[in-house]
Amino acid sequence: MELGTAVSAAREIAEEVLRPQAAAVDAEQRWPKEGMAALLSRLGGLVVPEHSGGMGHGLLAVAQVGEATGRACASTSICFGMHLVGSAVISAQAGAVQRERYLEPIAAGEHLTTLALSEPGTGGEFWLPQTRMERSGDGRLRLTGSKSFVTNGGHADSYVLSTVAVGPRTPPGQFSCTVVDAATPGLEWGSEWHGFGMRGNASRGLELPGVEIPAECLLGNEGDEIWYVFNVVAPYFLMAMAGTYLGVAAAALEEARSHLLRRRTRAGRVLAGNPVVQHRLGTMWARVERTRRLIYHAAAEAELGGPEALPGLASAKAEIADAAEATVNDALTLLGGIGYGTDSPLQRMLRDARAAHVMSPVTDVLRVWTGKALLDEPLLEG
Repeated sequence: MELGTAVSAAREIAEEVLRPQAAAVDAEQRWPKEGMAALLSRLGGLVVPEHSGGMGHGLLAVAQVGEATGRACASTSICFGMHLVGSAVISAQAGAVQRERYLEPIAAGEHLTTLALSEPGTGGEFWLPQTRMERSGDGRLRLTGSKSFVTNGGHADSYVLSTVAVGPRTPPGQFSCTVVDAATPGLEWGSEWHGFGMRGNASRGLELPGVEIPAECLLGNEGDEIWYVFNVVAPYFLMAMAGTYLGVAAAALEEARSHLLRRRTRAGRVLAGNPVVQHRLGTMWARVERTRRLIYHAAAEAELGGPEALPGLASAKAEIADAAEATVNDALTLLGGIGYGTDSPLQRMLRDARAAHVMSPVTDVLRVWTGKALLDEPLLEG
């Protein structure tokens, strides 16, 4: 499937399935089962390599699909985005068993995966896990630890985890990545986390009390986690979030534009004829559009391995966090009391947009990463 066709499919699903259910997903704080099923069936293999039956797309596709879905429902968009990130991680160094067991079902729209990297106590430094991985006597891998804020928690078919690598041949201080099937005995799910925004993403904690998985569930080699984080997880994660919040900003802009076109004063004049309103809307449009160009440029630059990839990726998520929040706020101002009502989609957009600053890597960290990249300083030192 060509990129344009994939984005068109995402837009179609967003309008026909996601948008009609967005308010209920938010109000009921429920995982968007129908929307995820529709996305998975048609676009589940978006980033899976063609040799495993997928579409073989990369970061630009993740951003553009994320914008399409984020316009309709940010919760569903993030849920699907985490599936795409997990799919990219599994794909990066997949062996024959992993291709058959995970990638081919993902490409067929029959398998949902997601990330389980964050942990209690590590804050925003999700690349420094405390969960331990040891080899049992029969060569299986035993995982002991806790994960937090697992998007799609309890709904996915597999989970991509990070662990401390403690194998006998692995130097201390190194980390690994594994994939864990949902049906693995011993997984213990905590209660769902409830936020004031992004309320449908089924974010939960996960306990791993000595859970054992097959050795072939190790992704890459022991000690590869940092490579995965900065070559696969971070780029795809940043693009999934940037695309989603770009969609939120674009939806807020359109909500304001539509209101101004139809709203009339008592004298019968349309608000669209007011120069102050025109100025404010023009400023909003420029903010959204320049941020869109940054996001798409960052994705293209990263796919080419260009010199501006790192500062572009880091700035993309930081900039859209500012842009989405500001654009929704401006839209609320333009709509006045109508926009401030609880039945207005803008109140949901505002709550969802605020999460862009909170979701790791947080905005302050991304600004520091951008500066370090420009000054040729190590990202994880100092």
